[in-house]
Amino acid sequence: MSHADLRADPISVDEILAQVRHAGAGAVALFLGIVRDHNDGRPVTQLEYEAYGAMALAEMERIARETEARVPGARCAIVHRTGALQVGDVAVACAASAPHRAEAFAACRTLIDGVKAHVPIWKREHGPDGPYWVGWEDARCVADDQGHDHAEPKG
Repeated sequence: MSHADLRADPISVDEILAQVRHAGAGAVALFLGIVRDHNDGRPVTQLEYEAYGAMALAEMERIARETEARVPGARCAIVHRTGALQVGDVAVACAASAPHRAEAFAACRTLIDGVKAHVPIWKREHGPDGPYWVGWEDARCVADDQGHDHAEPKG
């Protein structure tokens, strides 16, 4: 009974909690990823998220389904924003319910770790020096394992 969504609109905590609550759940764990005003010692004024929509949604659904299959009695939900977000906005929400708190916490952590590791969503931060993609390295400027510089086309 998992739920996953990718959207430009703000995330409602009440909505995601309603997706996972059920009579057999004695615990609900909620994770909110919030846009903060700094990263790696640099000021951040805004974030932009871009996604490969169909694939991102399919991956989030897979992560939620697999987590529910591993945790008896669990229900899971993941919602991730796209577009421009301001400091303080909720960028991602993961919720997991389970019969007991340990399982709910573990399931919720599995959800967010899975999103970060497998879902094709890219983050661009804005700061005083302009926008930059987070975690992106230009392959044209990286030496391969034999020391070849691929910055210039061979020819």
